[in-house]
Amino acid sequence: MKLTIEGIKEKEAWEKAGIRLPVYDVAGIAEKTRKDPVWVHFGIGNIFRIFMGDIADRLIRAGEIGHGITCVETFDYEVVDKVYAPHDNLALCVTLLNDGTNVQKVIGSLSESLAVRPDDRAAMNRLKEIFVSESLQMASFTITEKGYALRDASGNLFDAVSEDLRKGPAKPHHAMTLLTSMLWERYSENRGKIALVSMDNVSRNGEKLRDTVIEIASEWERNGFVDEEFIDYVSDESQVAFPWTMIDKITPRPSETVQKMLAEEGVEDMDIVITDKKTYIAPFVNAEGPQYLVIEDSFPAGRPPFEKAGVYMTDRETVNASERMKVTVCLNPLHTALAPYGCVLAYERFSDVMKDPEMKALSEQVGLQEGMKVVRDPGILSPKAFIEECINVRFPNEYVPDTPQRIAVDTSQMVAIRFGETIREYVNRFGSAKELVGIPLAIAGWLRYLLAKDVRGNDFELSPDPMNDELKEILKDIEIGRPETLKDQLKPLLANTNIFGIDLWEAGIGEKIEDIFREEIASYGAVREVLRKYLKNQ
Repeated sequence: MKLTIEGIKEKEAWEKAGIRLPVYDVAGIAEKTRKDPVWVHFGIGNIFRIFMGDIADRLIRAGEIGHGITCVETFDYEVVDKVYAPHDNLALCVTLLNDGTNVQKVIGSLSESLAVRPDDRAAMNRLKEIFVSESLQMASFTITEKGYALRDASGNLFDAVSEDLRKGPAKPHHAMTLLTSMLWERYSENRGKIALVSMDNVSRNGEKLRDTVIEIASEWERNGFVDEEFIDYVSDESQVAFPWTMIDKITPRPSETVQKMLAEEGVEDMDIVITDKKTYIAPFVNAEGPQYLVIEDSFPAGRPPFEKAGVYMTDRETVNASERMKVTVCLNPLHTALAPYGCVLAYERFSDVMKDPEMKALSEQVGLQEGMKVVRDPGILSPKAFIEECINVRFPNEYVPDTPQRIAVDTSQMVAIRFGETIREYVNRFGSAKELVGIPLAIAGWLRYLLAKDVRGNDFELSPDPMNDELKEILKDIEIGRPETLKDQLKPLLANTNIFGIDLWEAGIGEKIEDIFREEIASYGAVREVLRKYLKNQ
């Protein structure tokens, strides 16, 4: 059983293994897509294949569209070379259900794959052909938040961006300058309309993408590479639209357990690849079942009928409300509250964290009790139902190989939006955030986590975070078992609006966080008792 176009012709073996195959002519769809591309996507990793790829697959199966997706990689070229090309752009998607069963299907909607290296003229010319095609309706993106950034943390342009702005659109190196150069080609050829759709988990993602494109185009105009009317073109959303989106689907790295299962079923060559750029990818993708994609319906050149594949098509205000609901109340704050404690409590799987009674109680306190008082209901999704699905179905799914260590990555960059927004709303509505309990517990737990000692006294490695060194320096004199070593170290930290989005002392919870933290460092095992104390009457 080989995952190739020729290999899936041996239908009996695949059907015997319970793996669903495409019911359409994969090669024929690919040919139509190459001739008349409609949807091009940048950033072709795991979530793209099992989410966007599956959306296209479902629409093709239903006869709603007759084309697939053109898949473009501008960062990690090994993804194309080692995963897409050897398998004829097919992907084996495994949905892991929380009852231990799974759903396996091969999707054939990833019709063309391009590794666009700056010095690969053939790939660059092919991308130009795609972008000047009158059939092209949209380009979408899952390149992570970093993919849109033109500057480093100090505000300086990255070297590659600076070079691209100086040399113009002829040979771009950065994903965003590449995109803008392709828009210049489209404008120069036919001024074709198009939608540019960020599907990354980034607040106001369409706005960020638009600002980046316009900044690049404006700099090129100042340097004489493009004309002023090009700026008008990319600034006019009736010509070039930047729809906002909200996306949600937990898609961990490929699991060795799933790899072994597929091998036992007879599927060959399912090796997990770790690229030089540390991308974990395989010919298969494993993910949870629940998924949400909400898109602003702004597509000047038309679009596939996404709503027929479970996508919510709506207006910008509703997209924003949906994103704020998820990120500030219903999902991400729960992750950020639980993951540091999960590491301190020495859990290796996030599903085990959710089986811990104190952790479940904390998630309910942060979400169902505190967040629900200030959440804005987007109308298309129920905040209460969304939280309850996370707590009772999604997070406890032991078959999704997620870890607290993965979720704890970059916590310092997350707390302002995930906790700060709710704290600010309490201050605005009630004059103070003093009634909060779960969020102060979560913040104190993160600070306790930064001491990098678990409840057994064992050292653990902090997850990557750009502020780790700075935060460890602030806390360096604090010793577990000696609460008297906590003096005024937390005063400036809890007042830091760059981290929390609000001065926590002025919000009325600085002292509570300090008290909880002091109790948690009384001994290695004190964390458990502190959680019980603060959560028992909630």
